[in-house]
Amino acid sequence: MPFPRASKALARFTVLDLTRVRSGPTCVRQLADWGANVIKIESPPGPEEPMGGPREGSDFQNLHRNKRSMTLNLKSPAGLAAFKRMVKKADVVVENFRPDVKKRLGIDYKTLAKINPRLVYASISGFGQDGPYANRPGFDQIAQGMGGLMSITGLPGQGPVRVGIPIADLSAGLFAALGILVALLEREKSRKGQYIDTSLLQAQIFMLDFQAARYLVSGEVAKQAGNNHPTSIPTGVFKTKDGHINIAATGQKIWERFCEAAEAPALLSNPNYQSGASRSSSATRMPSDANNPALRSAIGMPTRTGPCPGRPVTDMRPPMPCAI
Repeated sequence: MPFPRASKALARFTVLDLTRVRSGPTCVRQLADWGANVIKIESPPGPEEPMGGPREGSDFQNLHRNKRSMTLNLKSPAGLAAFKRMVKKADVVVENFRPDVKKRLGIDYKTLAKINPRLVYASISGFGQDGPYANRPGFDQIAQGMGGLMSITGLPGQGPVRVGIPIADLSAGLFAALGILVALLEREKSRKGQYIDTSLLQAQIFMLDFQAARYLVSGEVAKQAGNNHPTSIPTGVFKTKDGHINIAATGQKIWERFCEAAEAPALLSNPNYQSGASRSSSATRMPSDANNPALRSAIGMPTRTGPCPGRPVTDMRPPMPCAI
């Protein structure tokens, strides 16, 4: 499906797309949106339902916009030979097969680099290219669980909860796209291609960010906090007279502005809320009701009864909360 490209910066590069499902197509979609000449190599139709849903469906059209496609049977000598002829002129190959599959098909990096030494070859897998889980199929749900994200998502005590988007798939795809761009930049100097790889699990662990750093530096094991921020108080969702409002009043200046805009001077004068440290302490003073601590209760009064700064919580219907 053609779509207005965000840039033409990659127009001089040809990308052969062997990817399926989501992580790989996300990577290549990014390159296509930036102008790359993407050729999607598809397997011949089979009895099983194609991964990614029907071609005219919203998911398929979203993932594969700005790509041209062709069908090649890489298991046949003729199809493999045709693909290798395309590799000679390509700049990038992206795949997300299990590691053993590409070697069995004869389309692994070492094989293709002999045909085109300038080739940048990117692999996305579930658990990496080696190790005990290397040849296992990877799924976003599993990566979210193994990567620690489900342990910090959801309400306190709720049990593991997955986030509402395939974050491991998406982040792995974006990291692969970044790696490809760096490899293409390096090729300008070395005149040689290279092999890069990432995985759903690797990307998901990276996405833990400050939560992982809390453990590595301080030994703190992050817990579920619901809509609250685990370290910056007050941040969260509060009820209003006609729905909910999102508030992020972190930092002393923003806290003071919030109290003034919410017409809640009592919050400013309360000694329990004079600093970020005291607000955090007060927020955890009532462990029996972690989703309605003292400060949240105090903030809830003005948000339910009077004007309040913040932004509404919306769903996918217009107006969209954001647009790319």
